[in-house]
Amino acid sequence: MAADPLRTSLFGLIRRWFYVSALAAVVMAIGAAMLPGSTAAHAAVPGSEAGQDQAPAEPDAPLFGAELDWGSDSARAYADRLRASAAVYDHEMPWPLQDTERRYLEDFLQQAAAEGSHAVLSIHPTVPLAQIDAAEASKLAERLQSLTEGVEGMLFVRFAPDMNSSWMAWGQQPAAYTKAFRAVSDAVHERLPGAVMVWSPYAALDYPYGKSKHAPQPGSDGFSLLDTNSDGVWNQADDAYAPYYPGDAAVDWVGLSAFHDETRGGPAANTVPQAGAFAGLLDSKDFYKRYAVETGKPLMVRTAAFFSPGAGGAGATAIKSAWWQQVFESASTDHPRIGAVVWTETTTQRALGETTVDWRVSFDGTQAAAFRADLADSALVIGPVTERAAGTGAPGEGTALSGIPAWGAVAGTLAAAAILWFLPTRRGAARSWAYAEETRRDLRVDLLRGIAIVFVVVNHLGLVSLFQLLSQETIGVVSGAELFVLLSGTVLGMVYGPRAADGLGDVVDATARRAGKLYLTALAVVVAIFALSWLPSVESDAVTTFSDQGTGAAGRAAAGRTYDLYAGMDGILQYPVPGNVVPQILSLQFGPWQFNIMGLYVILLLASPLILAALARKKAWLVLLLSTTLYVLGSTTRLRLLPSQFEDSFPLLVWQLLFVLGMVTGYHRRAIVAWFARHRIVLGACVLLAALLALFSWCNPYLANAYDVRLALLPDALYQDVYDRYFNRTFLGPGRLLNVLVIVVAGYALLSAYWALLKRALGWLLIPLGQATLYVFIMHVFLVLVIDNIQVLNEGRIWLNTLAYAAVLALLWVMVRTRFLFRLIPR
Repeated sequence: MAADPLRTSLFGLIRRWFYVSALAAVVMAIGAAMLPGSTAAHAAVPGSEAGQDQAPAEPDAPLFGAELDWGSDSARAYADRLRASAAVYDHEMPWPLQDTERRYLEDFLQQAAAEGSHAVLSIHPTVPLAQIDAAEASKLAERLQSLTEGVEGMLFVRFAPDMNSSWMAWGQQPAAYTKAFRAVSDAVHERLPGAVMVWSPYAALDYPYGKSKHAPQPGSDGFSLLDTNSDGVWNQADDAYAPYYPGDAAVDWVGLSAFHDETRGGPAANTVPQAGAFAGLLDSKDFYKRYAVETGKPLMVRTAAFFSPGAGGAGATAIKSAWWQQVFESASTDHPRIGAVVWTETTTQRALGETTVDWRVSFDGTQAAAFRADLADSALVIGPVTERAAGTGAPGEGTALSGIPAWGAVAGTLAAAAILWFLPTRRGAARSWAYAEETRRDLRVDLLRGIAIVFVVVNHLGLVSLFQLLSQETIGVVSGAELFVLLSGTVLGMVYGPRAADGLGDVVDATARRAGKLYLTALAVVVAIFALSWLPSVESDAVTTFSDQGTGAAGRAAAGRTYDLYAGMDGILQYPVPGNVVPQILSLQFGPWQFNIMGLYVILLLASPLILAALARKKAWLVLLLSTTLYVLGSTTRLRLLPSQFEDSFPLLVWQLLFVLGMVTGYHRRAIVAWFARHRIVLGACVLLAALLALFSWCNPYLANAYDVRLALLPDALYQDVYDRYFNRTFLGPGRLLNVLVIVVAGYALLSAYWALLKRALGWLLIPLGQATLYVFIMHVFLVLVIDNIQVLNEGRIWLNTLAYAAVLALLWVMVRTRFLFRLIPR
């Protein structure tokens, strides 16, 4: 039998490469051993536990603070731009806190300490408020104590801010909120007596905003708390603050989110603030008098001025300078109870990415100079306000290998890659391992698709488990989504490619029918999840909200931010139905984040006949040229074509490239396999590059937790810079794109050479799942909902969660094998 060309290795090349790499590894190991320090070490932040053994202090003058995009910015860079350091830095903290997010917070606290600044942790609960009882609050306080141990300066704990708004997952639930706040306050005051509990609502203008679906409904228990004037209606006449105030004993400082923003939920509006607008927000419904003056508590204001580039109207400098002058004036003279002003130095996205809001002042030289001058003339205090910490490192919970162990892991990985590539070329039993299936399908592609869908399911369940450790950017800087899209295009090219050569009519009909069925399925899932979310016994936040993990376009600073994915869809229950709701539903602007890629797939499926027509006319070069051009356009301009939700995570202009590459590969699969057989050095380079990129991914300090092992071969800052520049997930950085391609090439080659072994070990599970990926993708959304309602699985028990993952994957496998609902659900 003729040998499969993919398993024929470059014996001479591999042998030489193996000897050279082994020698290099030995040299590097010896060199590393001669360097001081052979284990990973992180410098602790020096200083006493300031403020942790006395009552919360009050500053003599208002402090100036800043909230940065901590994923792409730093306290040092901010101070360099502004030529002044903030006295207070703010960072969002999700709770419960995952190990990956702990790394971000440790880095933030180090930066604040290095600048001699106080720290604000804005706690964003990712569980229902009802679950934050005394026991959970004690866990939170214990974690805060651990995070801030040895850190100089004051710690402000801003728990569940903007609780009177409709857009926060914990919003407009006064009874549950006040109970949770008191529990957290008691626990924090017990463990951290010097910490400052900050109660911080949103300015009352336009209250109650859009009204949250979690708010007590008329006639239900608790509605009287919202209907403060007892007229049976909850509207602007009701008190925007009193229902949510947890009491003087629980609150050390009061806060207020007071932004210049005249959009009112409508189109972007660049307007210069009217005189007295900031004071008007403070004094609306007598907030300043009632909660700062009469209680004697300092006030922390979080503020900035709305400016949207390209929206027309007034210029950024005119808008922002008019606002900060009002803020500084109020803090300096008119409102002496202001204890801190925290300026939001970030950009945000609104209306599903259609509007970019730039709140920043330090990135424009003219604005920064004017801001700094007015800040100097005000009474606000800049940093440092404590002794600067000398260290910048932080202890991680995972195991970091450095020196000889780390270089040994590198050498071992490269040696393993060489052995795997070399072994099948030897005579004997190894030759019988090669792929030789006589089936209509290419089972290697099915198994790769099975791996991709397992990665997707593992990521979307979001539990800390051994499955997550093995799948989360472990084989390289890729996720299941990239593999899923690329391989979906590959299968489409393989299935419809031969039919396109015989005429496009049949292909157009078939792809249109499939796209239509998938679109209707997407609508059904969106509506079904919405209906389930209204059941009082169902906790649906896992699929109706999205908690940012800091890996998307918003950067690491967004980690912990929560977005309501069904905001406004409750209008469908009103009469008459608002005119914008039905178009938003039909354009898939609502839905679970775990499912939004389906919209992308529908659009690409509709476009596939055009691509197949070009391929049938031997215009692959034109298809690739146009697709690459669109990718460059989308990744550089970040242009959004559709209002659909998937554009937030999978921009069409960018992600179409993976699908098109897959289609071209599937259409020309046999020719590509033969090409690699003739150009074996390229195939060897792909395998080597896949191994090197896997090693790079293992250096990631931001994915480490107590069960992780990482390679401490690169400085954290360098890794972050390279990752952010070349491996961005949302806009498919070129490094990530290359990583996806070489992984698929190397994986296909590995399966070709070791098919018999891998099929026996994993094929029974992965091939059925890979042959029904769309079915698995659809059904897993509902399993995510089920898992989220099993509270014991949300407590971070890694072994229990691992069993839960195994149960979910087993259930999906059984459903596929028994063809459960196959007549109804696409495969």
